[in-house]
Amino acid sequence: MSDKISIVVPCKNEEACIELFYDAFVGVISTLPVEYELIFVDDGSTDRTLEIFRTLARRDASVRYISLSRNFGKEGAIYAGLKAATGNLVGLMDVDLQDPPELLREMYHGIKKEGYDCVGCRRTTREGESRVRSFFARAFYKIINRMSDADIVDGARDYRLMSRRMTDAILSMSEVDRFSKGLFGWVGFRTKWLEYRNIDRVAGSTKWSFRKLSKYAIDGIEDFSTAPLKINFFLSLLCMLGALGVLAAHIVFAATDARFHEFMELSPIFIAVLFVGALILFGMGVLGEYIAKILHEAKHRPVYLVKETEDDLKKVDRETREDTLQYR
Repeated sequence: MSDKISIVVPCKNEEACIELFYDAFVGVISTLPVEYELIFVDDGSTDRTLEIFRTLARRDASVRYISLSRNFGKEGAIYAGLKAATGNLVGLMDVDLQDPPELLREMYHGIKKEGYDCVGCRRTTREGESRVRSFFARAFYKIINRMSDADIVDGARDYRLMSRRMTDAILSMSEVDRFSKGLFGWVGFRTKWLEYRNIDRVAGSTKWSFRKLSKYAIDGIEDFSTAPLKINFFLSLLCMLGALGVLAAHIVFAATDARFHEFMELSPIFIAVLFVGALILFGMGVLGEYIAKILHEAKHRPVYLVKETEDDLKKVDRETREDTLQYR
């Protein structure tokens, strides 16, 4: 039985990249002894992305697509694509060609010949990124690996090829708030990492602003660690030590210098109230974030909703042909 590779490609407003990606991908996958299906996921695009998917699906029977009813975010698009994949090997790629298709050969070899369940890719450089963005990215990987049991490699991309059993393990975790990088590390299967230098987008612009990346990082920490909740305990100890320090300073100044007496009668109370109030609000904010996630999961809303697939397109084309023949 020959191998079948399913490649999931989440897209949002990527009309400039899709055909370039398709040509590059087919040029590589055709050199491997495999069948393939290319699953594009339209994550609520407002440009010609869906139209191009339809064109490719009509041209190539190996091209499939899923158009979501709105923008559910990259995590929802990834989950939709993985659910639809039928291959015994399943991969993820970005459409902007920052994930070099040429590495698919080595990824396939790593699973079939070397026995890995996953071959992933990581960037060794962050050329083209601002220093601030690079600093926070590296800090995120250090923080989340210390605070959680998810093994996330610095510079890891979503670009990877997985065995069917690892794919099924990922799909078995059906939480609504998904953080795929953490899920890939948490399931624990044997993984090989390929390293490459950062590559610029082939066209278009990134959809990940600093604000979106920051929110994504915070969501990842909350999904895989309860450490932020424990911070409240240490802050309460800090608050107690601070209060004792202020009290000691009040006693010393009041006893040694009368000029500070009136000032020190009010300042310790004022400082203590502000300090304790800030800690309480911070603790409530952290607790509120976790409660919000519990509420989100308890609603059991679907991770994504589908508006159209290539099966719908085939049905429309078939009905159109039948109508044409009927009226000839």
